[in-house]
Amino acid sequence: MINKYSSTNTSKTNILLLSIPIFFSNLAIPLTGIIDTGLMGNLGQTKFLAATSIGTSVMTMIIWSFGFLRMGTVGLVAQLYGKSDYREITRLLLRNFLIIVLISIPIILLKPLILNLIKELFSTSSETQQLIETYVSVRVLSIPAEFTLYILIGFYLGIQKTNISSLLIIVLSTVNIVFSSFFVLSLNLDIFGVALGTLIASYFTAIIFSFYSYKFVINKFQIYPSIQGIINYSKMLKLITINFDIFIRTVVLTFSFLWVSYLGSKLGEDYLAVNTILMQFLILSAFFLDAYAYSTEGIVGYAYGRKNKKSFLLVVKNSVQLSFFTAIIISLIYVLFFKSIINIITDVDILRFISYKHAFWIIILPPIASFCYQLDGIFIGTSQTKEMRNAMLISVMSFIVISIYLTKYFGNHGLWVSLIIFMILRSLTLKYFLNRIINKF
Repeated sequence: MINKYSSTNTSKTNILLLSIPIFFSNLAIPLTGIIDTGLMGNLGQTKFLAATSIGTSVMTMIIWSFGFLRMGTVGLVAQLYGKSDYREITRLLLRNFLIIVLISIPIILLKPLILNLIKELFSTSSETQQLIETYVSVRVLSIPAEFTLYILIGFYLGIQKTNISSLLIIVLSTVNIVFSSFFVLSLNLDIFGVALGTLIASYFTAIIFSFYSYKFVINKFQIYPSIQGIINYSKMLKLITINFDIFIRTVVLTFSFLWVSYLGSKLGEDYLAVNTILMQFLILSAFFLDAYAYSTEGIVGYAYGRKNKKSFLLVVKNSVQLSFFTAIIISLIYVLFFKSIINIITDVDILRFISYKHAFWIIILPPIASFCYQLDGIFIGTSQTKEMRNAMLISVMSFIVISIYLTKYFGNHGLWVSLIIFMILRSLTLKYFLNRIINKF
């Protein structure tokens, strides 16, 4: 087979070209969150926004905890692509689809336990708890489809077909926005409508792109996917080990954001709602900057698979610089439009007022966080998941301790300062472990 799609071009221009379609697709993801937040934030009552905050935080923690389905896929696919081993790529995908079946069903069945834990952890009114239960009961059913999309995105990123992975995300987000808006604005289904929109969008996109991917593999690799060779114990063990490390890393990362909601709820529902709004700015910048990380994963994995140290070091340097300069631009945009965006998201005066007071933290966050986002992509592309796990454990444990202290004495401002410190700790710990990857060439 001729590997005509791969590239060892590690220039800033090539990284940027690969990242452009991801910019637009990643913009669609937080846009969905912003619109969902706006739909709930303009219903005139804080309870809808508070319930959305908790419901989405919990479901995000659960679903993102299995982000190894994307991250593990992209790293291994990229390395196999560098070796031109297309048959093993198809086997890897089928193994991951098998994992989806094994983990989705138990999660859905554990819904009552999830709801009980939410009641124990969050101090909210009974009305808000009912809204949370409505959201979780619907959203949990989308898990098999959302996991399928993880694998498909990882596959296309691994073979550097970022335009296809981007199209997938754009379709998912667009369908989600259309249905959620229709259900809330036209049918008055409030939080049930938001959850139902996500459910429909997830299955629609998963079905369409699963059929497309089947044809793509046949046409581009001249291979018909087969279950033969899927059960290989050594390769299954390697896949499980990599996935488990990423699972632990992602669980503690998503817990850190759930922790923000938890501490916010202790300060009151107004602060819980405000943090939900402010987190949309963090998510927006993160997904935008992750475009560089995503595009880099494939190039890094390809260079690592071919043991090309020079290409590896160049892509690390160029991608980190691009990410930082883009983060500066994002911060400048926030300076100009922060209040305008807040006013669109919510019509509740107290929420607007509190949000304005936190503008500084939102503005300085993107450049600070850009380094850890990009380093994540380097570790994912090389499948160095043990180091990623250890770096995240150190950072999150430190963050929890720091946030308890700062929130106690400085309120919600202390919580956001601790979140910034958390991003710095992630960068420092990943930089420490980066030399281990370099030494493996």
